[in-house]
Amino acid sequence: MRITRYIAAWLIGGAIAENEGLETDALVAQGLANLRAWVDQHGYPSPETCTWDKVVKRREWSMLKRSEKLDYIGAVQCLGTLLAKTPASVASGARSRYDDFVVTHILLTPYTHGNGNFLSWHRYYMWAYEQALRNECGYKGYLPYYNWPIWASDPKKSPLLDGSDTSLSGDGEYIPGRNSTCVPTAERCFVHVEPGTGGGCVTSGPFVNWTMNLGPIKSLDTTVPPNPSPDGLGYNPRCIKRDISIQSALFTSDSLVASLITSTPNISSFQDLLQNPSPGTLHIHLGGHNTISGDAGSDFYNSPSDPYFWLHHAMVDRVWWTWQNMDLEKRRFTIAGTLTFQNQPPTRNATLEDVMTMGEWLGFQDIKVKDASSSLAGPFCYIYE
Repeated sequence: MRITRYIAAWLIGGAIAENEGLETDALVAQGLANLRAWVDQHGYPSPETCTWDKVVKRREWSMLKRSEKLDYIGAVQCLGTLLAKTPASVASGARSRYDDFVVTHILLTPYTHGNGNFLSWHRYYMWAYEQALRNECGYKGYLPYYNWPIWASDPKKSPLLDGSDTSLSGDGEYIPGRNSTCVPTAERCFVHVEPGTGGGCVTSGPFVNWTMNLGPIKSLDTTVPPNPSPDGLGYNPRCIKRDISIQSALFTSDSLVASLITSTPNISSFQDLLQNPSPGTLHIHLGGHNTISGDAGSDFYNSPSDPYFWLHHAMVDRVWWTWQNMDLEKRRFTIAGTLTFQNQPPTRNATLEDVMTMGEWLGFQDIKVKDASSSLAGPFCYIYE
């Protein structure tokens, strides 16, 4: 398996990941080899827009050069300075272009989580954000990801969360005397997550002075001031609060992520094991979110308010991409679930013909679920290293 990984890395001209022993990364490489073989046999899904000479590579944060990290950080900060396009009548708290993306996520959360388009909608959402960074703020690279398995035993060792000037800031100020938190909710307390070493505002790195303007909506951080608007879209400026949790991060370990890819034969079982917490486990998606805990980290409506969100969800996409590449004939065009969060309220089953939107103010056209079935089709042209 490791040999295959080296071959795939050589084929795409990319660097080999820092931790060469990861089974997850070996599966990624095998998936890439499968994708190449599939294209050789069947042709490009969208040959007019995406061929191997045009494909871009998304890389782990630790694989970026210092200059590339600073370029990305600067572009995120740029989005935070551009004026919002969302009308104040819709979200009075939206003050920046970055907030436009947060508003979209808040408004569409009941229709893009725990349902049939969760994976495809977020793939398009990540791409739209990547395009805004590049086209509106001059970013030269592509969306990085946070490879949870490398850092699961100690997230603060990750260059993404170590608090350095090339991180997305680190842990929050330590707040003593706190109790454990019931995750995902007090009513459905599947895991008691013990307090970490933070709890307050981030203390170092480029986002010390970052302002989160929206939410909370469903935050587990009870110290956050409530939003002045019941829908969470009012103006509620505050710092990024984090409480980095090794306990939560361990639900994203290499063995668990690799098992998700190898042991789920259909999209229904893959989505369930990825998303749905159960007694004693957060599973991978929620474990990744709750790695930073705090305000936005525990609020799946408002989670994009923390810039960590984008690299976490890029990794979600990387895992789905890998799972698809294990059997493209059966897994490219496959869907399960209804149109609403955990089918509340009850709705029909989702289909590949369903239209996905980025809302009215991000500036991206609607596409169908099937258009997001491949990273080489629709509006996309990227692979993962």
